[in-house]
Amino acid sequence: MGRGAGSAESVVRDLFGEVGITVDGPAPHDPQVQDSRFFQRVLSQGSLGLGESYVEGWWDAEAVDEFIHRVLTGGLTRRARRNLRAVALALKARVLNLQRLGRAGHHIRSHYERGLDLFHIMLDARMVYSCGYWRDARTLDEAQEAKLELTCRKLGLKKGMHLLDIGCGWGSLVRFAAERFEVRATGITLSPEQAQVARERCEGLPVEIRVQDYRQLQDRFDAVVSVGMFEHVGPRNHQAYMETVDRCLTPGGVSLLHTIAGNEVTAHIDPWIHRYIFPGGHLPTLAQIGRAAEGRFLVEDVHNFGPDYDRTLMAWHERFEAGWSHLSNTYDETFRRAWRYYLLCCAGAFRSRFTQLFQVVLSRPGTPRSHLRALEPTVPTVSGAS
Repeated sequence: MGRGAGSAESVVRDLFGEVGITVDGPAPHDPQVQDSRFFQRVLSQGSLGLGESYVEGWWDAEAVDEFIHRVLTGGLTRRARRNLRAVALALKARVLNLQRLGRAGHHIRSHYERGLDLFHIMLDARMVYSCGYWRDARTLDEAQEAKLELTCRKLGLKKGMHLLDIGCGWGSLVRFAAERFEVRATGITLSPEQAQVARERCEGLPVEIRVQDYRQLQDRFDAVVSVGMFEHVGPRNHQAYMETVDRCLTPGGVSLLHTIAGNEVTAHIDPWIHRYIFPGGHLPTLAQIGRAAEGRFLVEDVHNFGPDYDRTLMAWHERFEAGWSHLSNTYDETFRRAWRYYLLCCAGAFRSRFTQLFQVVLSRPGTPRSHLRALEPTVPTVSGAS
């Protein structure tokens, strides 16, 4: 490999070195480069080229999650913008089209319409595809049950209430709420496949599953929840989401919004994640959520447990790798590398605090605080206190 002073390889090695990453180094987070085109591709395409070149086998690392963590914590994107050699080489690559975009040969299919075999192996027994709550949990199953319990308590669910779940997935939350809190529940999704599975899993319970857009809702509910759906709404529809919740929530009702969030306003999510995992996704900021709620709701509580998503993603990755022998007849090696990169890349992002996980509890002005007792802090008993 040529390593002249102005070469892409020299620039990338120097940039990585500034954040404690050594190309072909001995540490688990050090990338092992198999194809020298990697360096120019990263400079010309940024995170998209980084992800695509991993999927194509141009580089590897024992701990991709820690590699991403160091890249983000070290502000490598900002460092690259300040490096004149990096800027010049990247512009040259774009002008000459040294690498065309979209080189990965196998585009990942629509995210939520994959075979259930993948999710059965990767997720917990309840099939919860969102962040677990690990405060007192030791296993993935315990963490997901704790998250469902926490969510229902924050909503103040009681027997006989009617709960709406916007973006219900495979019905995990509505099923849990109906069984544990004896509520009636309605879940909506845009996926007919998910709806069918959710109906089967909730059979015999007072649960209705609909294939419906949230903006079409006209019913009234005692509580409204959304877990992992707001990331797909987009900033132009934040107001429409809040208008829907306001229209559907009965007086005195409570809403909970569980969403991944960013630290600053951006036009889109990571380019690789956008292209291959969540097309059209967008991470709101806490300020955007607040602005959308303004004039309709007051924010009763904001709970950030983003670091728990790092642990959740690593648990999913562990189960995915352990179960690969059962999946290899359905999915090829390109998919395996893409899915592995997705899980580990996201884990690194949460570890760096580059992304957050918020649960935001909303109520209307005038709602009695007694409806929200689950939000009150628990005061520990001090031995010997009078």
